[in-house]
Amino acid sequence: MHSQECRLEGDLGYHIKRKKKQNEFFPEPVILNWFLQICFALDYVHQQKILHRDIKTTNIFVTSSGAVKLGDFGISKLLENTEDAAMTVVGTPYYMSPEVCQSKPYTYKSDVWALGCVLYELCSLEVYCIYLSNSIYFLARI
Repeated sequence: MHSQECRLEGDLGYHIKRKKKQNEFFPEPVILNWFLQICFALDYVHQQKILHRDIKTTNIFVTSSGAVKLGDFGISKLLENTEDAAMTVVGTPYYMSPEVCQSKPYTYKSDVWALGCVLYELCSLEVYCIYLSNSIYFLARI
């Protein structure tokens, strides 16, 4: 690994805010490059039977070489089998899948849902709007 690759340039959330403030969007090749890197990282994590449970733009870090790194595994869960499901409601409401908000069992697909929310945010510079209904439903259940 090169020393330059290790130098972090902030998280995707920071870069999204910066682009929004500058009133410009990310070029499509940059979005595709980052998205593919995150997909490969998440695939690797899932192959290790780890459910991340907190995929969001502020947990994806950009290096000076343009690589992205998936981080913050603080609330991740190790599943015994690939068919296992988790039940605990954890994560950031903006990125929670419908099954998490409804207190239903969830699997790796919830991480993929959150990844889709990240892609939407990279393309639009806005948080995916379903978070309103998810958050309201979730808060009403507490």
